Amino acid sequence: MRLNERQSAEIEELRQAQPTATRRPVAPALEEILFQALPVLDHGFVRVVDYMGDDAAVVQAARVSYGKGTRKVSDDRGLIRYLMRHRHTSPFEMCEIKLHVKLPIFIARQWIRHRTAAVNEYSARYSVLDDELYLPEPEGVAAQAVNNRQGRGGALDPDAAEAVRQAIRDSGEAAFRCYHELLNADAEGQPLDPERSGVARELARVVLPLSTYTQWYWKTDLHNLLHFVALRLDPHAQAEIRAYAQVIAEIVQRWVPITFEAFTDYRLNAMELSGPALAILRRMLGGEKVTVEDSGLSPREWRELMDALAV
Repeated sequence: MRLNERQSAEIEELRQAQPTATRRPVAPALEEILFQALPVLDHGFVRVVDYMGDDAAVVQAARVSYGKGTRKVSDDRGLIRYLMRHRHTSPFEMCEIKLHVKLPIFIARQWIRHRTAAVNEYSARYSVLDDELYLPEPEGVAAQAVNNRQGRGGALDPDAAEAVRQAIRDSGEAAFRCYHELLNADAEGQPLDPERSGVARELARVVLPLSTYTQWYWKTDLHNLLHFVALRLDPHAQAEIRAYAQVIAEIVQRWVPITFEAFTDYRLNAMELSGPALAILRRMLGGEKVTVEDSGLSPREWRELMDALAV
């Protein structure tokens, strides 16, 4: 279950409520999915709880220094693209968004490295965690990469992948059995043995694996959100956090489509060259044959440059 009954009822009530008149900027495409839980992985989701600002707010902030507000859309688009192209980031900080995210703990530990956000997480000291564990799909079960200490290599064959999934499933179920035994409570919170007391929740939780799902509210500004998306959509990011980044990217596109277009052009689909790499590119454009030996780059830098140039 992605949402419990209480959460589902609350969200449905919010979505069915009559729209409230406001003078604040509204993003119509984002309003369509407001409060809706967008599924990620097997039990996770992302949903927009609230937001402030839109593309026009970025433009307004950029023009305040000389007293001019929003112009026509074509002018706004040109200014936003200029800001993105030249890394003038403060106008993008004028927009904010608050997300409710359900995610495995091992992904939360990566996510929290993005420290430019306000976070409030579900407390397992106060409440009992749901019996929900992340189980990778068979195609996501892979061997350790040979040349990357923190990445995956080739996928395992189907039988080996299923054996890994079963091991993850068995260990997780055993951990939750131990968790409930320590709490002296079943998944619904009913006592297993009325004659004895359970262990404190803050202690019982220590037996749970990193695949356990947690939830939090995560509020950040648009500039830092785009930084999150750029890093976590990268092919080198872990597949599970990329799945969340993809959903968030789609949310951003609904919210600030002009900004997202510029972000795609100048960040996601662009590359940054070092001084030595730019010098090599100029030599190649001049007709010179450049090799890794006379490039002045390390072998890794050379491979990255050649991959980026599709050479």
